[in-house]
Amino acid sequence: MQLIRDHKPNPSLDRAYRVALTITLLANLALVAGKGLVTYLTGSVALYADTANSFSDLLYSIALVVAIRIALRPPDLSHPQGHARFDPLVGLLVALSMAIAGYEALRSAVQRFIEGGSIIEPGLPTLVLLAGAVIKAGMYVIIKNLASKTNSPALRASAIDNLSDVLTSVAALVGILGSGLIHPLMDPIAGFFVSLWIFKAAFDAGRENLDYLTGAGPDQALRQKIIETANRVDGHHIVHHVVCEYVGPKLAIDMHINLPGEATLDEVHDISDRVIDALEALPEVDRAYVHVEPNDETSVSQKD
Repeated sequence: MQLIRDHKPNPSLDRAYRVALTITLLANLALVAGKGLVTYLTGSVALYADTANSFSDLLYSIALVVAIRIALRPPDLSHPQGHARFDPLVGLLVALSMAIAGYEALRSAVQRFIEGGSIIEPGLPTLVLLAGAVIKAGMYVIIKNLASKTNSPALRASAIDNLSDVLTSVAALVGILGSGLIHPLMDPIAGFFVSLWIFKAAFDAGRENLDYLTGAGPDQALRQKIIETANRVDGHHIVHHVVCEYVGPKLAIDMHINLPGEATLDEVHDISDRVIDALEALPEVDRAYVHVEPNDETSVSQKD
């Protein structure tokens, strides 16, 4: 009796995760230090909002390191199907930290708006925001590529957050320049828009990772792709029942196929194994279970 799933180590995948985690942690640490110092020296609300966002990035970076290390563990008796659900769990924590940063940015912007705002000298804050935007743009490209390679929802959430940070840095830059050129209230107004960007990114990341954690099903196009993949396997079989659900970032499939009643046990076993292999070769699929029944149905039933 097999109590634990087979596990095949993937050094390339592990290396991609390590690169992503190292870049995320060190870059966010540097950004928090730089932005925090300049915020203290200038008092800019827009820059404070951006610093709060970077601090939340640093917190989730630490959580990301811990959770990904757990998610990469092989199956054991406590988690016989593996630890993949820890990946979207930390993705949800990323969304939560972004929402907290958004609240802090909004609170500060409203307070400074009520106080009437102030003129912020553009020199040092401008340089910090430009540097931060360039760093985050580079992080977005790198982490997005690594997220695609690893199919990690946590890294996807991190990439989305990096892109959002580029946009919020630009908004903060507009606020700092506008406080001197247009009106002092431009700084808190920019801080308000920064908070909106953060809330939107948090909502998008939270929705995706919540789907992975609650067993949501794939979209219609992917369900059809799964059925067509099974039907392309050689053998006189008919797919008539499919249940697909996310168990972490990938799908678990429960499929029933019909075979002629006169097929031998060896033939049934061979076709079933080849269907399983074809399904598990799909990048969106983690594992597949195939149940064989006599050939008395011709319609496909899909559930998720």
